[in-house]
Amino acid sequence: MDNAYNYLVEEVGIKYGDSIVVGVSGGPDSMALLHLLSRIKKSLDIQIICAHVHHNLRKESDEEKAFVEHFCANYGIIFEWYKIKDYGDDNFHNEARSIRYNYFSKIVKKYNAKYLFTAHHGDDLIETILMRIVRGSTLRGYSGFSKVVNMKDYVIIRPLINVTKDEIYDYIKRHKIKYITDNSNVMDVYTRNRFRKYIVPAFKKEEEKVHEKFYKFSKTLLEYNNYIDKEVQKKLKKIYPQNVLNIEEFNKEEYVIQMKIIYYILEQIYQDDLMLITDQHAKLVYNLIKSKRANVKIYLPNNVRAIKSYDTFVVVQDKMIDNKYEIELINYMNLPNGRNIEVISSSEMTNNYYCRLDTSEVMMPLHVRTRQNGDKMYVKGLLGRKKINDIFIDEKISTIERDLWPVVVDSAGIIVWLPGLKKSKFDKSKNEKYDIILKYY
Repeated sequence: MDNAYNYLVEEVGIKYGDSIVVGVSGGPDSMALLHLLSRIKKSLDIQIICAHVHHNLRKESDEEKAFVEHFCANYGIIFEWYKIKDYGDDNFHNEARSIRYNYFSKIVKKYNAKYLFTAHHGDDLIETILMRIVRGSTLRGYSGFSKVVNMKDYVIIRPLINVTKDEIYDYIKRHKIKYITDNSNVMDVYTRNRFRKYIVPAFKKEEEKVHEKFYKFSKTLLEYNNYIDKEVQKKLKKIYPQNVLNIEEFNKEEYVIQMKIIYYILEQIYQDDLMLITDQHAKLVYNLIKSKRANVKIYLPNNVRAIKSYDTFVVVQDKMIDNKYEIELINYMNLPNGRNIEVISSSEMTNNYYCRLDTSEVMMPLHVRTRQNGDKMYVKGLLGRKKINDIFIDEKISTIERDLWPVVVDSAGIIVWLPGLKKSKFDKSKNEKYDIILKYY
């Protein structure tokens, strides 16, 4: 934390009388950062604006807002807050993040601030990089997040990126700083929590200063990425004029440049939702561009279509994509939700992303369709049938995702698999007789 203090004073360039916005949830990380900034406030007479977002999801949200507001009053810090009234149908975490940063941006403009500070720390960076490596991401995505991000009118700074969670707790203890604990941050149901509780500690056990190694990795990857970006920008006018890819010019480039162009196109489309895109999606786009077929398209997440037509290629976001479909299941299918179902020869996996069937027990061929009114299935391990809609609710699947979620049925219309969510009574264990394995990814 001392390094963070020195960084703020000596390197950021905060000047006497500057205005600074800091995003504060009330948790240990943001409260430590707010306290750190309050120390600088005394010496440089800077104006600190605390921006708090009330997520309106837990009863503790009111207490968190009151707690942060009280702290600000005691330290002479301006307190601004926003209460989210309703969420749309998109992924909750993505939407909440988007709302937070849009609100922070408004507060920055309101006070004509130069900086927006957030409390992301070294452990957060490790978690983010590892999660993206496991899931797959873009070249930029693998770098996690950077310490400094230059926006159009202000700069986002994450001064704790070189600080560990343990160091934050030590700082809080030394300065007797109170904070709010969000119990959802320890629930195993969330992927990040599992990485935080089980995987990151294993890395720290091997190397005490692993956060410094990950920061160096992130910084180096960003530097390489920025260099390649500059090279790509030089070529885009010729290869990608008016947001239409010239396939003939594209094919003249080396593979690494071709993939970077694809990532660039996807980054322009997805922007804040870039975490929805994996390297598998980029490879699908690459294969589409290289396809010998004259006219072909694939679906990507968030109602995005990638379309090849003769010597041109475009990616469009289409809010009018028809959600309803039913397709006969063949060896490989690219689905409208951007995922895929494939018939594979073998696998040791037994989770809900895999399904083993004895085709003598179901009516072939199989079909993949979207949900229909009254859909029910025999869930493996349960008596009777369960409504598909109830499964979606239990699994917290958004409305948009439900409308595109694949349902695998046999020719009699009986649901044999809800990919990624539930297996049916027709699913076989590895020790039972089966002659087909399906994979959803």
